[in-house]
Order: sequence, then structure tokens, then C-alpha cells
Amino acid sequence: MTKPAADIRPSRLDKAEVERNFADIHPPLSRSEALIEADRCYFCFDAPCTTACPTGIDIPGFIQKIRSDNIRGSAHTILRENIMGGMCARVCPTEVLCEEACVRNAHEDKPVEIGLLQRYATDPVFENSTKLFERAAPSGKTVAVVGGGPAGLSCAHRLAMLGHDVKVFNKDGKPGGLNEYGIAAYKTVDDFAQREVDYILSIGGIEIENGVELGVDVTLAELRDSYDAVFLGIGLGDVNELGIDDEDLPGIENAIDYIADLRQADDKSTLPVGCNVVVVGGGMTAIDIAVQSKRLGAERVDIVYRRGPEQMGASEFEQKLAQTNGVTIHHFMRPVRVHGADFVTGVELEKTRLDRDGKIRGTGETLDLEADVLFKAIGQKLDEILSAELDGITLERGKIVVDESQATSLAGVWAGGDCVLRGDDLTVSAVQHGKVAAIAIDRQLRS
Repeated sequence: MTKPAADIRPSRLDKAEVERNFADIHPPLSRSEALIEADRCYFCFDAPCTTACPTGIDIPGFIQKIRSDNIRGSAHTILRENIMGGMCARVCPTEVLCEEACVRNAHEDKPVEIGLLQRYATDPVFENSTKLFERAAPSGKTVAVVGGGPAGLSCAHRLAMLGHDVKVFNKDGKPGGLNEYGIAAYKTVDDFAQREVDYILSIGGIEIENGVELGVDVTLAELRDSYDAVFLGIGLGDVNELGIDDEDLPGIENAIDYIADLRQADDKSTLPVGCNVVVVGGGMTAIDIAVQSKRLGAERVDIVYRRGPEQMGASEFEQKLAQTNGVTIHHFMRPVRVHGADFVTGVELEKTRLDRDGKIRGTGETLDLEADVLFKAIGQKLDEILSAELDGITLERGKIVVDESQATSLAGVWAGGDCVLRGDDLTVSAVQHGKVAAIAIDRQLRS
């Protein structure tokens, strides 16, 4: 590799073009479009779409209400099961959940566009601050929620609705978790994440303290002593390493950190972006950082994944999105060496194959790619501080073990979201974890 210097700079594209590139990727339906789409639903009695939804939304029910122009009722049907139904309508991989289960697929037809219909129903609620839920009579009980992401906020809202007082301890500067800091900017425009948070808090009974980190500013033991129950929605605070030499070279970055900077930038065109960008990983974060780099003006963006397209965590839709945005995906390749002295200039990849037992083997065949920036997007893990703070809670493969009610092995402590063993890094699943935990906490507190 003979590149003399890293080509990383802002303003590769002018501000107007960047703003166009980061416009809403799925514009909302008009009323006539929504009515036409709603009319395509068969309103199945044993609706497989509802079964496929992690939060169990009555999908035929809310679509039927759209048909009758009962938008408020439709929104209530959605939000009573998934208080973050507005965000999930934007970011949920419906193509592998409810829409994949739609019976129209069995007839070689396209599925009902459930995600867009869900957004059509819920957007007016957030725009008009429509009050759909009331608090129950005060229970006199207090619950600590650690984490201001989807799991924590979902748990807090349901607990508040059931009459309990909730204190949310959030380590970030703003609540919202990955909805605020970790999702591609073109999926959630116009500060929607914070508008949804404001709506959740409007029920009352929820206090949020930002900038508070478990194990640094407060301990789990203190929370257990001070509150009647504790819910942990702490996410995963650290990033997995590539496991190769010189991984700390300047230019090798965590994808999730850059996405956070991008989401918080007032002018996205001012963010520095490489000319040649390489992303290692196969999930949604890998797709998000790759597409956003391209839309910021990177000339070449490559995704490197050690397995095949069928094993990628990103859905087929997301993979196609990357490719139609000019991103090249290299399957069955893994990084084995980075090039560069003072900064990264490239990466050497080795071709891989899967053995019969499913294990990855290197073939010895290599390929070099130029890189000004190498993004790591190979998953996250609990950091050392959090792991130490969870003493007494059973962990498996670096995640918290919970039962069907989201209870941990430590009395009075529940958990949900990415930090639990059966978490799948989806907002919709985290919301369900928080809801299930809140119902279980309420049951225990009242008994």
C-alpha cells in the first residue's frame, strides 16, 4: 500500500446535497394511499402478522380502524402494546417480521405495507400530543429504571400507567438510547426520537436524571436499598474487537460512535468522512454506517463480512439498500491485517469458508483494500464496569440471564433490551422486554 496520507475531510458534498441524502427514507403515506393500502388487508382471524410482531400488536385491528377513519383508535391499538410504535414504524425490520408473515406473500403478491400504515396511524398522536393513556391511582411504590433506551422507557411508561413512581437513570446527555444515538439519520428525521420520548414522559410519574452511569455514579446495591424494584435496560457499553494487530491505529473507529456524532450534528456536511471507507460487520449497524458514509460523499465504501448473505444480521432489504447506494459487500472475507504506520491506509482480507460444522476457516487467499477509515461494526458487549457491577446476577456469554418475566437471578431486579441473553438488538424486542418486566414488577409489588 503506497497511499501517502489519509484522505479524511468534511464537506465532500455541499450542505444542500447532504440534506437531500438524509431526507426521510420512507416518506409517510397520504390519506388516500393509506386507505388503498389498508383495503389490501385480508383481516385474518388468526393473523400471522400479529403472531410475528414481538409486541403482539393487533395488526388487522389497527388497519381496520384506518379503513373507518378512526385514526385515534388505530393509534391506541398500536401504542397500548408498543408505546414506541412510532419509532418502530420507521426502524423495525418489518420485512422479516409482520410483513414477511403477511398471507399475501403466500399468493406471490407483495405484503401489506404494515410499517407505513403504523406510521400513518401514530404520527398524528405525536404531532398533536394526543393523550391516549391515563395513570392509575398512586400505588405508593417506587421503581428505579437504569437506562433511558427503548427497554427502559417502555418499562417506565407501563409502570407509570400502573400507578408507580419511576426514576430513570440515564448515562447519556439525552434519553432515547440507540433510538437517539444509534440509528441511521435518514430513518428518523425531524428529531422524532425526542418527540417520542416527550410523549412517553407526558403520562407523568416518570423522572429522568441524565448523565448517571451505573457503577460510576450509582451502584446497584444503592438502588436496591432505595427502591421497591429495579429494572436494568443498560444496553451494551463496549464494542467487540477485531482481534488483529495494530487495531488502535488512527482511522480505525467504532461505527456506533460515528453514528452518534452524525445523529447529533446540526450540519451533517461538516462531519469528516474518508474517501475510501471499509466497514467490518454484517448487521444493521454495518449497513447504517456504510450507507451514511456514502451519502456523506465517500467515493468508495466496502462492507466486509466473514459469512454469506444468508447469515448477515441485516435483512435482505437493508443489504439491497446498501448496494443500491453504491456500497460493495464482500461476503466470506475477514480482516487479518491493517496497513499503515501513523494511520490506517488499508486492510488485508482473507477469503473464508464454512466447514460442515459451521465453523469459519481461512483459505489463505487474500485481497487488499485501500482505507482511510476502517469502521468496526461487529457487535457490542458489556463493559468491565457494568460487568463488575452485576455481581450476583447470572451472566451467560457476557449477557444477563432472565426468565420469561424478565426477572434476573437477583431478587427484585429485572432486565431487558440488548443486555439480556435473548435480546436481538431490535427496538421492538426491547420495548416488549420493558413491557413484560413492568407487568411482572407490578404483580410482585401488589402481592
